[in-house]
Amino acid sequence: MKDSSKYTTERNTIDIITAALGQHMTYEAFKTLVKELALDFGTTGPEQTYAYKQYTVLNDKRMKRWDKTFKISEEQITQLKAFNRKIIWLVITESWCGDAAPTLPVMNKISQENQHIQLKIVLRNEHPELMERFHTDGKLSIPKLIMIDQQTHDVIDTWGPLPSIAKKIAADYRASNGQLTASFKEELQQWFNADKGKNTSKDLLQLLGLE
Repeated sequence: MKDSSKYTTERNTIDIITAALGQHMTYEAFKTLVKELALDFGTTGPEQTYAYKQYTVLNDKRMKRWDKTFKISEEQITQLKAFNRKIIWLVITESWCGDAAPTLPVMNKISQENQHIQLKIVLRNEHPELMERFHTDGKLSIPKLIMIDQQTHDVIDTWGPLPSIAKKIAADYRASNGQLTASFKEELQQWFNADKGKNTSKDLLQLLGLE
């Protein structure tokens, strides 16, 4: 006999996901939003702080740079061509999210290589119920990628907010220092630049079962 409470939770999650999908942005629409906010020195979400506005300006520049510089390897392109399950990558983020700037362009490039992968973006502040279902270690960390079956909207897996190597670097730093400082976050951006998206792309192909 089915556990009715579990069934209700699963159905509610699917309903929440379906509602979010109805209000999603494409990657291009999200980039346009970030660009317009950067020009007006604004940001998404209720916390209209100077720091968040400055991060939005930085992310506009960073995403443009990542769009130009990130390249998928020929081996990965071949692997992606073999993927034939129709899925959605639903990503929760905000314009100020520094960890989204180097990872969203990688997600976009991968999705462009396979028509079965749809990339859709929503803002955390606009979808609190969705975010509540996809905590990371009890925190509302973003970006958070939810991999969903296109037909049923069942959750297959999740990823984020950091690629695996960066996640370990951050965990080790937090264990030694108690929290992630502003200087550490700058160092992490340098790590992203040096890694050139390799760790993120490898993680995402593993999410698809291709690595």
